[in-house]
Amino acid sequence: MPPARKRSRAYDFSRTRSAVLAQFDRVREGVAALTEDQLAAPSGLGEWTVRDLVAHMTSALERVSRAMEQPAPSGGPKPEIALLEWPFSTAGSARGIADDARELAEAHPDLDALYAETAARFAESVPTDDGDRLVATRAGTMRLGDFLVTRTVELVVHTDDLDRAAGLSIGHDRQALAACTRLLADALADRAPGGSVEVRVPPFAVVQCIGGPKHTRGTPPNVVETDPLTWVRLATGRTRWAEALDAARVSASGERADLAPLLPLMG
Repeated sequence: MPPARKRSRAYDFSRTRSAVLAQFDRVREGVAALTEDQLAAPSGLGEWTVRDLVAHMTSALERVSRAMEQPAPSGGPKPEIALLEWPFSTAGSARGIADDARELAEAHPDLDALYAETAARFAESVPTDDGDRLVATRAGTMRLGDFLVTRTVELVVHTDDLDRAAGLSIGHDRQALAACTRLLADALADRAPGGSVEVRVPPFAVVQCIGGPKHTRGTPPNVVETDPLTWVRLATGRTRWAEALDAARVSASGERADLAPLLPLMG
């Protein structure tokens, strides 16, 4: 895991908490309309069915609730993992997450009840004003506020997976999509620090990255621009760089404007 080279931007805790719940509510409404045939279909994520994916999405909230119901981790006032380190820490947990999802799907055939219980537990367990509290996560001890930002990534990414696998149009809460986009853009800048390439993901993020001559004024010589959902797909490996260029989902100008060697950010 590469060390964080800069502090992450500030996220409003209350707005992030609200965004997590809003995105989860969107998913719950979409899931309620799924037929058994749709739930049994492949999700496009390894061996998971759509049912496995839908069950797994509840863990985005459940892990926060479980952490908040435990005493705050001991070992000092500082987190073990910073927010910008989190995207690079997820690959090692993939196998365990896949197993947990299948077990969860088998144990909870009533998905609507599972979603209702998960949302209620989160609302009761997670305060509206305690973002600095430390919580235990798979990746290590994190600030609660940072952990909630990572939940927007989990929900936004898997909502897109679910839309494509089941033919839904759940879409994304604007604040959830904004937080997800910004974290993944900042993670790119952290992975490849520098100022020679400007990456624009309007309307949510602009970052500079990759070593070389730094742009200071006027039109940058190396510019990458794309929309938020394409950026999320690139950062998480759902879409490859060459595919996005060929489909005109990404514009890249300048000899350094090639992000292919840096993507995906998350395994």
